[in-house]
Amino acid sequence: MNENPPIFHCQKCGACCRALGRVQLLHGEAEAAAHHLGMDIYYFTDTYTRLSPARTDLELREHPDGSCIMLTESGHCRIHDVKPKQCRDFPAGWRTEALTTVCPALKAVISEQ
Repeated sequence: MNENPPIFHCQKCGACCRALGRVQLLHGEAEAAAHHLGMDIYYFTDTYTRLSPARTDLELREHPDGSCIMLTESGHCRIHDVKPKQCRDFPAGWRTEALTTVCPALKAVISEQ
């Protein structure tokens, strides 16, 4: 058994941003994203967010293909420097079975375990 757990090295491929799911925004994250993009908070929330199903939080919208609205055509996150905690916590805070097959960095970690 390996005494040192493998370290996740993000390859910035965008696989996690294309996965099905919701990105909930914590208090202050919409404001940080709006500021990062040079937008008014109201424009940002109207354009890029929606109310969560529980009607308690905001979450990021998706592109028609299901990928995160912040993912650009070139596969980069528009708000990478201020991305939500949920995104920063990947893969330690959350992962799905589907992502273990498409995320090259996660596949590398799993193969080392």
